[in-house]
Amino acid sequence: MAKLRTLKKDISYLTNDLVGTLCIKNQYLGADEEKTAALIIRAMNFQREFTARANHPDGKDDPKLVRAYYRKLRRDMFDEFDAMASEVNEL
Repeated sequence: MAKLRTLKKDISYLTNDLVGTLCIKNQYLGADEEKTAALIIRAMNFQREFTARANHPDGKDDPKLVRAYYRKLRRDMFDEFDAMASEVNEL
């Protein structure tokens, strides 16, 4: 697994990119403000949840379990981000 710091930066980057896109859509393209606000809150919860999950892996004693945990975390992170990105595109 790569460094934990890199994973946290990836989580932060994805969240900031999504929130920036939402702000641009809201400001310049006239997207629905309530849906935009709900997605921004969801993005912040995404960042908080996945950062917390990254900090507390399961099976700290077994390297195989830790590796599998972080693989699943990264896969879940990208799945959740894809779901939020598709909702942003629908605005």
